[in-house]
Amino acid sequence: MNQRYTAESVTEGHPDKLCDIIADSVLDECLAHDALSRVACEVLAARGNIVVAGEITSSHEPPIPDIIHSVLQKVGYDPARYAIHSFVHKQSPDIAAGMEYSLECRRNFSEDQPALQLGAGDQGVMVGYACSETPQMMPLPVVLAHRLTNALTIARKSGTIQGLRPDGKAQVTVEYGEDGKPLRLDAVVLSTQHSPEKPMDELCWALTDAVLIPALQTLPPDENTKILLNPSGRFVLGGPEADTGLTGRKLMVDSYGVFAPHGGGAFSGKDPTKVDRSGAYMARYIAKNLVAAGLCERCQVTLAYAIGKARPVMVDVDTFGTGRVCADDCLADAVRFVFGLTPAEIIAALDLLSPRYAKTAAYGHFGKPEFPWERTDQAKILRAAVI
Repeated sequence: MNQRYTAESVTEGHPDKLCDIIADSVLDECLAHDALSRVACEVLAARGNIVVAGEITSSHEPPIPDIIHSVLQKVGYDPARYAIHSFVHKQSPDIAAGMEYSLECRRNFSEDQPALQLGAGDQGVMVGYACSETPQMMPLPVVLAHRLTNALTIARKSGTIQGLRPDGKAQVTVEYGEDGKPLRLDAVVLSTQHSPEKPMDELCWALTDAVLIPALQTLPPDENTKILLNPSGRFVLGGPEADTGLTGRKLMVDSYGVFAPHGGGAFSGKDPTKVDRSGAYMARYIAKNLVAAGLCERCQVTLAYAIGKARPVMVDVDTFGTGRVCADDCLADAVRFVFGLTPAEIIAALDLLSPRYAKTAAYGHFGKPEFPWERTDQAKILRAAVI
């Protein structure tokens, strides 16, 4: 029996994504001046106000108003229309102590391994996923949804479509055959903020030509595909003026949609000692290398950590019955053998102290080849470990 799967994406002008970009821009600013900065930054945006709150311990004091002004301008909003409120303080000394000197080190005073020095910044569960159905090793609906919103933003910023405004979102439904492969495009929803004088019929034709057709080349619509463009009609008021934005509210957009569960911890605004972020990146890295090694067609890697402890308390691999060489528990053993899974090892392996996080905040954290966690450089080593 055929099945349908849906994924969504939002533009950088969506209020929640605007907050994620601001939070990650604050993080980047701190890391650019102090690689050991500890940052947990949350942002709220609501009708003329942007609130930044959280814990920042760094030798550099980030110029938060300047950062917000810059992000607003790049995204397409007028900074003069927003009042900025900042409520930032330093990280709790109790949390800092547990991170800087891990449980393993505290229990064994003779332990002198740099990889074990840094404890996890919090407890949590992190999930990584990869599949063989696209070159990005991401689910096709996720890839197409991000392509649509990215193309929509490019059309706005380049002036290809006049009268567009920053807020927008897309949703893609793909029908899969009994073999589990993408079969056809079942439905596409695309909504974009626009100027009040923009005729709706003109907008729909422009979106079709400049956004839908180029973004959906991998799986073009057929005669039965349902295409809904601005289905609510008029969409003039958008962004934080219409809908309150908050960091961490687009977790499934950030990751794998309905194809994999989410551990619950958001990514944006967190430095890599927070395993909510670094652990999720490592889980994706592992899953992608398992698929790239030809050991499975689909893979979900789950890691779990305890606050203050360096080593994970759980490492699990699920290939959904697509494993080709050995059982899933055998693959989990290979993962433990090949990959360093302490926070210090993850940070080093994936170069997570570099200030690149604002680029992750919109259009998905996974599937972009420029990020280190998208490399497949461990595939041969993994294969050799199990064969």
